Amino acid sequence: MNHLLVREVVERALREDVGRGDVSTEAVIPADDRSIAVIHCRSRAVIAGLGVAELVFATVDPDAVFYPAVEEGDPVSSGSEIARIEGRTRTILNGERTALNFLQRMSGVATQTRGIVRAVDSTGVRVVDTRKTAPGLRLLDKYAVRMGGGANHRFGLDDAVLLKDNHLSAAGGVAAAVKQVRGRLGHMVMIEVEVTTLDEVQEAVATGVDVIMLDNMDPATMRKSVRIISGAATVEASGGITRETALEAAESGVDVISVGSLTHSVVAPDISLNLLEDDA
Repeated sequence: MNHLLVREVVERALREDVGRGDVSTEAVIPADDRSIAVIHCRSRAVIAGLGVAELVFATVDPDAVFYPAVEEGDPVSSGSEIARIEGRTRTILNGERTALNFLQRMSGVATQTRGIVRAVDSTGVRVVDTRKTAPGLRLLDKYAVRMGGGANHRFGLDDAVLLKDNHLSAAGGVAAAVKQVRGRLGHMVMIEVEVTTLDEVQEAVATGVDVIMLDNMDPATMRKSVRIISGAATVEASGGITRETALEAAESGVDVISVGSLTHSVVAPDISLNLLEDDA
C-alpha cells in the first residue's frame, strides 16, 4: 500500500472521531496511566488491517507499541487474540474505535473475498474487485481484497479504458467507441468493453479489444460468448455474482469474475478491544 495515502486516511479518521479531544477519557484517566489492551476477534474471519490499526495508535502516541498476534490474511476462529497494544491508557482509548473500524471493515472485505475465492478454487478463475468501494477507503478496500486471496481490477478511471453501456450508447456502439479511444490514446493503454448481448460480443471481438466483460449474462449465454471469443480476449464475467452463483459463472469458461459485493456489502466481524485489568 502507499503509506503516505494510508497515513492521510488514518489522520482524517482520527480527526473525525477524536475532534477537539476525548472528553470522557480525559475526565476519568490520569495522563500518566499506562495499560495493555488486547484485541480479540469474536467471530470467524480473515484478518486484514493490522498495519493500519498499528498506525492509528502510533499516530495518537508514537510511544505506543503494537504487537500483532496473527499475520495479515490469516483465518482466525471465534475468540482469537489478534493483537495487543501497550502504552498510555488515554492513547489506547483515543485510538480504539478508529482502529477497530478499520480492522472490522478490512477483515470483512478479506473474509468475503476468501469465501468466493474458495468457491471457485477448482476452476482457476481469478476473483477481482470493482470500484464499488467505500468513498475515501478504496486503497484499504482493495488491499483487503488481496489479503482475502482476490486480485484488483482497475483502481480508478485513469488506470485503463473500460467502455460501459453509457459510453457505448453515447458513441454509437462498440466499434465506434473503440475507434474513438484508439484515435485518442496510445497503444499502451488496455481497452476493455462491457457487453450484454451475443451481437455485442461479436462486435467486440472484431475490434480486437483486450478484455471483454460479459455483464449480467446467464451461464448459458456466457458459455456461448466464450466460444465466440475463443481466446481472442480475456473474458470477464460481472453483474450480481455472489458466493452462491460464482462457481456456475466460473465454470462457463471465463477467465475472471468481478464481484462488487466484495466491497459494497461487507459484513464486519465482531472485533473488540479490552484493557487488561491487572496491568498497571
